[in-house]
Amino acid sequence: MRLWPRNLPGQIALIVALALFVAQAINFALILNERRQFRLDGAVGPVAARVVDAQQSGHNRRPSPPSERKPPNSPWGFRPRLVQANPVRAGLKNRPEVERGLRDALVEAGFRAGRIVTGMRLIDPGEPRFDHMGMERAQRFRSAGSELLIAIEQPGAGWWIVTVPWQDSDWPIVSRLAGQTLVIYAVVLLPMLWATRRISRPLRSLADAAHTFRPGEDGDAIEEMGPNDVRTLIAAFNALRLRVTAMLEEKDRMLGAIGHDLRTPLAALRVRIESVEDDDDRAKMADTIDEMNRTLEDILSLARLGRPSEPVTDVDLAALVDAVVEDFRDLGEPVTFEESDRLRMHLRPSLIRRAVRNLIENAVKYGGGADVLLRTTADTAGIIVCDNGPGIPENRIAEVFEAFTRLENSRNKETGGIGLGLALARAIVREAGGDIILKNRPEGGLAATITLPR
Repeated sequence: MRLWPRNLPGQIALIVALALFVAQAINFALILNERRQFRLDGAVGPVAARVVDAQQSGHNRRPSPPSERKPPNSPWGFRPRLVQANPVRAGLKNRPEVERGLRDALVEAGFRAGRIVTGMRLIDPGEPRFDHMGMERAQRFRSAGSELLIAIEQPGAGWWIVTVPWQDSDWPIVSRLAGQTLVIYAVVLLPMLWATRRISRPLRSLADAAHTFRPGEDGDAIEEMGPNDVRTLIAAFNALRLRVTAMLEEKDRMLGAIGHDLRTPLAALRVRIESVEDDDDRAKMADTIDEMNRTLEDILSLARLGRPSEPVTDVDLAALVDAVVEDFRDLGEPVTFEESDRLRMHLRPSLIRRAVRNLIENAVKYGGGADVLLRTTADTAGIIVCDNGPGIPENRIAEVFEAFTRLENSRNKETGGIGLGLALARAIVREAGGDIILKNRPEGGLAATITLPR
């Protein structure tokens, strides 16, 4: 499952949401800690002051006799009272932090205290004692939902008892902070999502146009929209596309002129060599002119790949490869093709045919022959050309795809060519959205694989 969104607005929203969550978590921890400290100080300080004040003023110094004691919830009140025994029942939840805080406060006030016992007790809002209590104080007890019973032992005198309202649950503040977080998310994230979508929509259009841009293809300029910086970027891309198209058109005109200017004298030379009387010299001259024509054709084809004139059509790839192999068989070359089912592909047939021919030529020239196979998957079609030659050193496989690179060190074109075959083949295949991979075979020789998307 993908947790990280792929679009820009989603990523920004997620980052901001996480940042807000962390900030609110820190804020929650600080507020909760402050609230607990405030609650502790609100219980410890007043209780310690009232107990010390009651002890020093001499009120209630005589412990109440057992016969005068009332039920456990009756003698408790906000004003300290002195009783003979600890009235906090066993089993009630105690508050150790209150006990520690009271001991420190009483020691600081000079009160000699023995044991300090606390216990939590739920409050029944309908208790009669609230009728004899001030309205504000009764409301504090009822809203707290529970009270903290405190018993402080004064050695030789008895136990001072007092009760204070105590809200044991932190749920009210948690719910308020949760509501506050939702409000912040609504106020911050919704406008931010709107703003990021306004920015990302033209950026997506620009990215799509850059991915689909093909020099020479007619296309409308991208609409300039969004913030000023984005509009400036789109305008720059529209201008760049026009400049690139104009440069490529100029390059095509220049290449056409070069091809015409070179082919004309080559044709004239071909005519003139017919007057050479020596048959061997005449044949060598003709071969040289043919080689120059092939080299010129390869260079012009490689330079024009960015703007192919051939349209994309539906082609049976198996029949196309079989036709190329048949051409080599007609020349007596040891080339085989493993029969394959029909495979409809959408491509430029002449260019793909040339790429396959270049690979087979290399296999015949350096490996003594070629075995051609067609392998398909759900997403790709692969044309594999295998030979039984010496292979290519692993550290030079990437190098052989560079134009005019020859592994054969001599300058003999019969053994090394001019180094354009693989470069041209890879450029053709990549223009079709595929790639070429060269791999040495474990049993010897080289396997060149053309992979095309289906």
